Amino acid sequence: MARWTRPTLDTKFHIDFDWWKRNNRSLRIHLHRNLCDACRELYPSHRGAEMVDWIDPDTAEIYQVDGLWQALRMHCSRESDYVTESTPLTAAIFRTFLANGNVPLTPVELSKQVQRPAEQILRTLTSSRVYDGIKPIVLHA
Repeated sequence: MARWTRPTLDTKFHIDFDWWKRNNRSLRIHLHRNLCDACRELYPSHRGAEMVDWIDPDTAEIYQVDGLWQALRMHCSRESDYVTESTPLTAAIFRTFLANGNVPLTPVELSKQVQRPAEQILRTLTSSRVYDGIKPIVLHA
């Protein structure tokens, strides 16, 4: 059984993929909306590049990953204008999780990535609305 505690600046957050399913929302459409212009030309629809092979550089294991996610991680996230000061906060956080492979981060860690105050990030991510499936990691008892 999961236990709930009020998130703090030390609470780790991530993109909860189950949230997308539970809310009948398409993660692939949202991924497509976050592509850079060059990748959007390569993938004119969210239906392109369903799954591609990815080789883990540390273990050399081969994984099947979403092609749009891979384009975002390996190309778009490396563009200088992918996350800027004018990128809306929730989009900047979502894009940060896309770029890092959805490795959980605290608001303090996110703050360093998106150049916004950690307190503002925490307030946004703990408001009554869930943005882009970004939720705290649930601790299991």
